[in-house]
Amino acid sequence: MSDQTSLQFDSEQQRLFCRGVWNLTTITSLKHDLQKINLLTIGNTKKISIDGENIQTLDSSGAWLLIQFIKKLNTQKIIVQLINFSAAQQKLFSLTEEQAAKLTQIPRTKPLNWLARIGRLTVQYITEAIYFLSFTGELTLQALRVLRHPRRLRWRALFSTIEKTGYQALPIIALLSFMIGVVMTYQMGLQLQNYGANIFIVDLLGLSILREFAPLLTAIIVAGRTGSAFTAQLGTMKLNEEIDALNTLGVTPAEILLLPRIAGLIIALPLLTVWSDIFSIVGGMVMSKNMLHIPWGDFLHRFHKQVSVSSLVIGLGKAPVFALLIGGIGCFQGMRVLGGADSVGTQTTKSVVQAIFFIIVADALFSVIFSELGL
Repeated sequence: MSDQTSLQFDSEQQRLFCRGVWNLTTITSLKHDLQKINLLTIGNTKKISIDGENIQTLDSSGAWLLIQFIKKLNTQKIIVQLINFSAAQQKLFSLTEEQAAKLTQIPRTKPLNWLARIGRLTVQYITEAIYFLSFTGELTLQALRVLRHPRRLRWRALFSTIEKTGYQALPIIALLSFMIGVVMTYQMGLQLQNYGANIFIVDLLGLSILREFAPLLTAIIVAGRTGSAFTAQLGTMKLNEEIDALNTLGVTPAEILLLPRIAGLIIALPLLTVWSDIFSIVGGMVMSKNMLHIPWGDFLHRFHKQVSVSSLVIGLGKAPVFALLIGGIGCFQGMRVLGGADSVGTQTTKSVVQAIFFIIVADALFSVIFSELGL
């Protein structure tokens, strides 16, 4: 025990003597001393007194510590009596205990009704849309500036993006496309077999894959694989203040980080779509031979005759638009990261969900437009 803060228990008088300074500066040693005054020291006593005559200084922290000690004794069915405390000290005990009780009661906020929740979500979506439009405008200006001065484009970053988003995605795109071709052939072939029209599987498979399924499937895979990576990378860089460092050096983040990613994805996604076309058709050919007994030569001969090049061009025309949506949303959500690591996860989830949503919306709009144009 120290000279300033000490406790002493008198077993004959059943009294705990407190003396010294009881404030925030000595609370650590006070807590240590109180831990020594355990139930073994007190014994089987059912009632004790705490004497505060020799306490020199007492503040709210010391009063709170003593109140917690008294509550601990009360849980053991030990009655505690305070003696020789001044009127001011007793008033401090009362105020501290009252405030401590209030702090333990967590206030409950009234939940918003359905109309208020809709209004709040609407405001959030409108605000985010405004930020996205601002982001798109700034990115467009930077792109026009780079087009005027092509030397400012980071070619190494561009080729690195093509490698990561395109070349490294070839295996997963090939596998999933092959399986999609197998599944589509199986499902459509079951119906065509009923009418003896097995050969028409070539027409259905070619048109559906080249125009719709290959571009859409590839874009969704890339949104989950690459769009999330863009958001996580940029978000981590923002948390590490690397983007602030670029601004300090006078280098715009759009020029060195955003444009190479978006441009690389615009180049890679059409190539991945062609890759998906090939493996989807191969999957359909394999299933057609095994299930519908259509030789590969007959399949390719009819495919060449019935499926026009325009179907391939229409599918490839969608790919750059999908790439622009995926890259733009991924980079935008990455630049919106704030706070800590939780924000990275939240914005990454938003990036994938929004990219897939707008891909499907854009694909629906393409279908309507091509239908009106008779394509």
